[in-house]
Amino acid sequence: MTVPRQAPFLGETTWARRFETPLRQFLRTETGSAAFLLAATLAALVWANAHLPSYQALWGTELSVRLGGTGVSQDLRHWVNTGLMTLFFFVVGLEARREFDMGELRDRRRLVLPVVAGVGGMLVPIAVYLLVNGGGPAAHGWGAAMSTDTAFAMGMLALVASRFPARARTYLLTVTVVDDLVALLVIAVFYSEQVRVAPLLTAIAIFAAMLVVKYVFGVRNGMLVAAFGVAAWAALLASGVEPVVIGLAMGLLTYASPATRDDLERASDLFRLFREQPTAALARSASVGVAKAISPNHRLQQLYHPWTSYLIVPLFALANAGIVIDGEFVARALTSPVTLGIVAAYVLGKPVGIVGATWLVTRLSRGRVRPPVGWAAVTGGGTIAGIGFTVSLLIATLAFEGPRLEEAKFGILTAALGASVVTWIISRVTVRLPSGTRARALLGTAESIIDLASPVDPERDHVRGPMGAPVTVVEYGDFECPFCGLAEPVVRELLAGEGDVRYVWRHLPLHDVHPSAQLAAEASEAAAVQDAFWEMHDVLLEHQGELLPPHLLDYAEQIGLDVERFRRDLEEHAGAARIAEDVDSADLSGVSGTPTFFVNGRRHHGAYDIVTLKAAVRAARARESLLAQTG
Repeated sequence: MTVPRQAPFLGETTWARRFETPLRQFLRTETGSAAFLLAATLAALVWANAHLPSYQALWGTELSVRLGGTGVSQDLRHWVNTGLMTLFFFVVGLEARREFDMGELRDRRRLVLPVVAGVGGMLVPIAVYLLVNGGGPAAHGWGAAMSTDTAFAMGMLALVASRFPARARTYLLTVTVVDDLVALLVIAVFYSEQVRVAPLLTAIAIFAAMLVVKYVFGVRNGMLVAAFGVAAWAALLASGVEPVVIGLAMGLLTYASPATRDDLERASDLFRLFREQPTAALARSASVGVAKAISPNHRLQQLYHPWTSYLIVPLFALANAGIVIDGEFVARALTSPVTLGIVAAYVLGKPVGIVGATWLVTRLSRGRVRPPVGWAAVTGGGTIAGIGFTVSLLIATLAFEGPRLEEAKFGILTAALGASVVTWIISRVTVRLPSGTRARALLGTAESIIDLASPVDPERDHVRGPMGAPVTVVEYGDFECPFCGLAEPVVRELLAGEGDVRYVWRHLPLHDVHPSAQLAAEASEAAAVQDAFWEMHDVLLEHQGELLPPHLLDYAEQIGLDVERFRRDLEEHAGAARIAEDVDSADLSGVSGTPTFFVNGRRHHGAYDIVTLKAAVRAARARESLLAQTG
């Protein structure tokens, strides 16, 4: 049976397409979480200005949690700020660890630039704030003028500067990872209450016990680790140290890694056992096996990130952003050193610190260390980093009270608006530049991290398209994989474009789920011996349901091969060693499923429809053009 072609092809599974809705698409975007946060902020402002007593009464309501003779009692606002926000910082820690394990920071040589940019993006705003407030009674509030709200800034960057390359958001994320780590350290050291030693030592002992249980004894039960986390949080709260730091620490300890083929094959075996004997015990075993194939970092992010983005952070905004704004208050705030210091620190100090530190590292390294994007994108990332909403509000509530707290909140909100407007202006100016200048300003000329472990070798690899093409698309594929079959027309359309793409097929037969995939791959290699690899490749993908030996012999005859020689090579598994080399290169590149694409050595994440892949090819083409000009 021939697998039918489906249109339109979205590069997603049938299940995902069947249950796709506009709401799902909206919630998956960065602008979605930013919109929720913005809506919660506006709701808080409207509520506070419409009826301040009810706003204050709700968030001032006491809530106690007691166990025997001990317990915790706080008002609702503090439960949000110290309790729910711990989960937010746990997700921040997960994202930071993911960047260290799998993102741009996995190349430790590239660590210096975001670290210096992140620190510069904090020191300069602090200096600007102290320049306005130095020697005054509000000088101790400098911490409220230094930290970027990663989620809000990323969302607003996607909203006001959609033309910026994806790497601009990646660079901003790596910078704000440093920002978040330093901000939590500042909260713990400078904005904790008077520290009580005994509870603090208790918290440290609990955390150490969790590490021993987790890493020495290998007990990784989620409920047990969570219990240790809650106990350490309660001890930190009693000590006077801001307890949200425990969330960040636990997130940083949760490793991230791609799913390995061995783990996926093990999960397939467990599911197959369940399919043959659908018992409760085997169902649980299969479920655990599938879960273990994915790293804890990915599982926990998938579980908690939507809750923090769409509930906890907006709830934090609703609890803290409500201030009464009237003519008298605005007049006072516009002359307040607190408001002016925060606005100047974020709108001016943040971009100067990030861009200046990035330029300084580039200059001192004589170009050996450069940002992964152009200077317009770096500048736009610096200006949007002036959104300091969540952590800034949190520190403001710790540093100020009364009128100064209201003025600080007004400054934070004004700075967020100003940073967004300035970033939009930079985006619009950049778009109007001539195409060559615009490409350089957005993409830069730094070398990319190469994810493809084994470089393309035209003498060995199966290559389709011009050998000298500036863009190379590598696909790890499986002839029996239906998604590889659906991706084939997309690849054809790429090759039919401007003649600047070459395409490489590498084998990754998933024999645990596709029993005929290995034999089909060997058939293509047997055809390659007779200089007919691509002819066999096309036929196999057109007949993915008919890959048994009689079918393969028929295909060999159809494309004019020496059938006896083809049969002999197939029986002797002549191409098995060549296929094994491809599989080894897939393992080295972290590839465990098909189809997986690489564009000029960089792994392509996301959908593999024609629109998405063409965008990746355009970006790679522009980057190669810039590198050729500067070379």
